[in-house]
Amino acid sequence: MNKLVELDGIKYDEYVKSHPVKSHFLQSFYWGEFAKREKNVTPYYMGFVDDNDNILAGTLLLQKHLPLGYSYFYAPRGFVIDFSNYKLVSDFTKKLIEFIKTKKGIFLKIDPDIIWHEEDCNGVVKNQEYNAKEIFDNLKKIGFKHLGFTKNFETMQPRYTFRIDFNKSWEEIENNFSKTTKQRIKKACDYGVEVTVGNKEDIDTFFQLMILTENRKDFVTHNKKYYETLYEIWHNLDLCNIFIGKVNIEKILNKNKEELSKLESELEPLDKEELSKSAKSKRKELEKRIEKINNDIEKYQDAKEKYGNIIPLSAHFIIEYGNKAWVLYAGNHNILSETYTNYKTYYEHINYYYQKGIKIYDQFGTIGDLRDTNHLLGLHEFKKKFGGNYIEFMGEFDYVTNGFMYFVFTKLVPIYRNVVKKVAKMRK
Repeated sequence: MNKLVELDGIKYDEYVKSHPVKSHFLQSFYWGEFAKREKNVTPYYMGFVDDNDNILAGTLLLQKHLPLGYSYFYAPRGFVIDFSNYKLVSDFTKKLIEFIKTKKGIFLKIDPDIIWHEEDCNGVVKNQEYNAKEIFDNLKKIGFKHLGFTKNFETMQPRYTFRIDFNKSWEEIENNFSKTTKQRIKKACDYGVEVTVGNKEDIDTFFQLMILTENRKDFVTHNKKYYETLYEIWHNLDLCNIFIGKVNIEKILNKNKEELSKLESELEPLDKEELSKSAKSKRKELEKRIEKINNDIEKYQDAKEKYGNIIPLSAHFIIEYGNKAWVLYAGNHNILSETYTNYKTYYEHINYYYQKGIKIYDQFGTIGDLRDTNHLLGLHEFKKKFGGNYIEFMGEFDYVTNGFMYFVFTKLVPIYRNVVKKVAKMRK
């Protein structure tokens, strides 16, 4: 008879990483160990095994401890299982719920990375190898409650993303970049933007760029220790990288000065009063270009005095696991945007993971609300430009094991916290 067991980390992770369709870094043993250190949760590595100890299904369960000895459990990105096998999913869920009840768990949350809807970069709908509607209905039949088709970032993990399928030629991948993106990558090259793979010491740079991004967009994510722990765990496995995009101000200044000298040489013979109409027009155009370059030289000299000669402008934190890579975090400076360093940084790590043999490149989050009034639309449009498939996942499900306490912790407690915040704000 099949039974639920706790697996050791190595055996569990071997199963997850080798699973043909459900391998995800959020389901890994290493994410569980990271969450234990930085998210104040208790990880359990659960396996559903047959009489011969063959693993039929598995999941990472993160236990979040609540007051009065209660807790809730979260299986990030759902179970590592064939969701098309109704009986297996049902039996596995039943055993997990029995386990969760022994821990005073009031609910189990899952958010399977099962694709609900997918379009390629041309807007053509792609067919999936499974029946998503049938899986959706079966989860509800088993006892899961669907929390709705959210459109932004209301859920634990993004419900929408862009993914680039690397099972094609590099030429085809580049051709799927938007025209604007290709132009901006070329512009970044003209500015001499350099992208390097960082190390542990570059976490300071990455964190500072994240702070700048957060302040600009009015949100706060994590402290520096969070990123240090993440890097420590995953880099020890050679499964993460920080890509740093930077500019060399001295090189840009030298290029501008060379251009200025060239323009001034062209202007010199036109510095006369009696000129033809076309010559006067050319002089006016040269004077405008000279003025712009002088302004640029002044701007870059100011930047050099304030930030130094080498200025990091973009830093991206990427995790790989199995045959996929995820752009987990991206921080950008708010200066020298005309260098398009962010575009070049993306280009370089897309190419890096393509050459490494990764099969799926995930930009880890976008939106489903594409109205012009959505302040997150810019993020969506930027990521879209790299030609990935636009993917909508199924969303979150809760399996409630204690209805009253579920209502208290998911409805009443948030109301209480909001009231406390408002009162504290009024007293300031």
